[in-house]
Amino acid sequence: MVAEPQGRAPQDTALLVRDVPVSILVRARWVAWFAMGAIGVLLLVFLAAQLVPYGRTHGNPPVVQEPAWDSAQTRTLFARACNDCHSNETEWSRLSNVAPLSWLTQWAIDEGRNVFNVSEWPSGGRKAGNIAGSVQRGQMPPEIYVSLYPEARLTPTEQQALIRGLRATFGD
Repeated sequence: MVAEPQGRAPQDTALLVRDVPVSILVRARWVAWFAMGAIGVLLLVFLAAQLVPYGRTHGNPPVVQEPAWDSAQTRTLFARACNDCHSNETEWSRLSNVAPLSWLTQWAIDEGRNVFNVSEWPSGGRKAGNIAGSVQRGQMPPEIYVSLYPEARLTPTEQQALIRGLRATFGD
């Protein structure tokens, strides 16, 4: 046994700040300042992005004409899973008011209406024959859309009913 010298408290084995080399403390402080600066810059970029007006008009052109749906079920399934991007009856959510998500939403709707739009039938149905195949291959509705709007996710039975209905309405 080793006796401690009289008058001195036993040393704690935990690492004390005063025992850390100054260079490590300076580096940690620099990293913290850099991280705070990066967060500040990202916040400023996010706030500045809100000033870009693209994706905020939220207008729906008038419905010209819809196709003759084979059944009310097909129309209902299409409305639930496809209408927001492939018709002039988009229901704009709160998510579509905040950039950059508003930009992505506007782009997706513009692209969807350009490729296939049931509200401007028959001219909006340029690619009607591919629609059932896109649903069957799992390309439509896109996964990002159903992750943001879970009500658009179709069960396998609903998906098969939609595919049959789309084929009956638009052909193969």
